[in-house]
Amino acid sequence: MLKIGIVGAENSHAVQVARLCNVEKQVEARVEMVWGEKAEFAQKTASDARIPVIVKDWRAMLGKVDGVMIDHRHGKHHFEPAKFFLSNGVPTFVDKPFTFTLAEGKKLIAIARRKKTPVTSFSSNPLQQNFGDFKAAVARIGEVYSVATAGPADIESPWGGVFFYGIHQVDAIVSLLGPCVGTARMFRHGDNAVAILTYPKGPMVTMTCIKNGFHHFHWSALGEKGAVDWDHHDDTNVLLKGLQTFLKMFTTKEQPFEGRRILAPIAVLEAMAKSLKTGKAVKVAKV
Repeated sequence: MLKIGIVGAENSHAVQVARLCNVEKQVEARVEMVWGEKAEFAQKTASDARIPVIVKDWRAMLGKVDGVMIDHRHGKHHFEPAKFFLSNGVPTFVDKPFTFTLAEGKKLIAIARRKKTPVTSFSSNPLQQNFGDFKAAVARIGEVYSVATAGPADIESPWGGVFFYGIHQVDAIVSLLGPCVGTARMFRHGDNAVAILTYPKGPMVTMTCIKNGFHHFHWSALGEKGAVDWDHHDDTNVLLKGLQTFLKMFTTKEQPFEGRRILAPIAVLEAMAKSLKTGKAVKVAKV
């Protein structure tokens, strides 16, 4: 049975994933160790999910687990532990967002390639069956002219602004249309914001980020053969497909997504954040 370590216990995903393993036994893996940003975070997660070992230093997991999940609420904390474990040959899943800067993301992908150690990161949204059905419906409308998405995201979030929850919409957009986004421009409207993304050889995308009162996601697309309007619904067990995805990577040592697929959402979010500050369209860095 796979032995897993979790670095970060503030994020609710830590206890949810650990419970799927240790309590509900949905997969052939066990979370053996957890490290928390604060002692009380680690203690609560360990208690709620029956994790046997709390470590005071996440480096202590090295040699004792088959893979790690990096799970801070703020993406700026992901780089150091991911770098450490990848450099030491430990398969690593980094919860969304992968990193807080594209430069850090590129460094991690380079380390993973050099060490021949798999790494991945993703939002749970594109993995849901409902989103797969939306993609299939979009494929039936021919050439896509425009896409619109909407969902919860606080552009002033203390955990990285638009990065913290905007990653869910951006990851879905990249999953649907590919990683080669050309430009991003973001407009603030009170507490909310709208981003316009363009593809050099594809559609225009509008992405609406709503701070309060809207707690689900919505997708729509217009194409040469019609339109698709789609309310997003999560799987019954929203994190299970993601857990199965990175556990398979831990077992096979094969990445489920190529490097540029992992980096593209970070490049887009970085451009969006810059546009919010400058008020101008920003060219999205190539990945």
